[in-house]
Amino acid sequence: MNKIVMHIGLPFLLLIVLFSSCSRKYRVEGNSSIISLDGKMLYLKMLEDGIWVPVDSAEVIHGCFKMKGPADSVRMVTLYMNDDALMPLVLEDGKVKVSITPGNFVAEGTPLNDKLYDFINRRNNLERAVEDLERKEARMVLDGADIDAIHDDLKRQGEEKLKEMDKYIRDFIAENYENVLGPSVFMMMCSMLPYPMMTEQVEDIMRTAPQSFKDNPLVKDYLSKAKENMKLIEEHKRLQENMSAQSH
Repeated sequence: MNKIVMHIGLPFLLLIVLFSSCSRKYRVEGNSSIISLDGKMLYLKMLEDGIWVPVDSAEVIHGCFKMKGPADSVRMVTLYMNDDALMPLVLEDGKVKVSITPGNFVAEGTPLNDKLYDFINRRNNLERAVEDLERKEARMVLDGADIDAIHDDLKRQGEEKLKEMDKYIRDFIAENYENVLGPSVFMMMCSMLPYPMMTEQVEDIMRTAPQSFKDNPLVKDYLSKAKENMKLIEEHKRLQENMSAQSH
């Protein structure tokens, strides 16, 4: 009897495992108020070995589009129209609601997408605050204020805002070292640099980063290129110093 029960129980357990794994699915439901998107194909693409590989696609019909598929792993993807990147998304178990309006792209409904777009929203607010200080200075000068009197104060406020933004980005990456958001936001931050380099901000992040973060393929590739560039810069600097010393 025991033998019969074991043979019946094993397939039953396998069915439970199979059912639970198949039940994990992503759903992307989008709305767009941009008329030019109607009839266009949108693609979810994932970066693999330096190539953007399509994961899913959908046509925008009357401002709406839908995509769905298995979520056997959490993946960072980008929503594309043709070769134009529109916005980042996290493919994870659950329904993601995407809203596309002129100048505003939002994804919400799952934990990591909520966290990502909260981050993007706050970072954008900090960037706008810095830009507002620059506009404020221009307005005050036009209104006849003494430029020397206001410049130092507004410059100090701007530097404080930039430090606040840098700290916020560093803290966010550190909080998400172990999920897809950490490496992805790190690469977003580094994409603003003219070329891969080891800035103070990058070094601060790496100082506390776990090995799993450093071993991420995108992070690892960036660090390799950044260190190679820094070595070239140092060599060029030494060469210039030697040439300068010889000329004297």
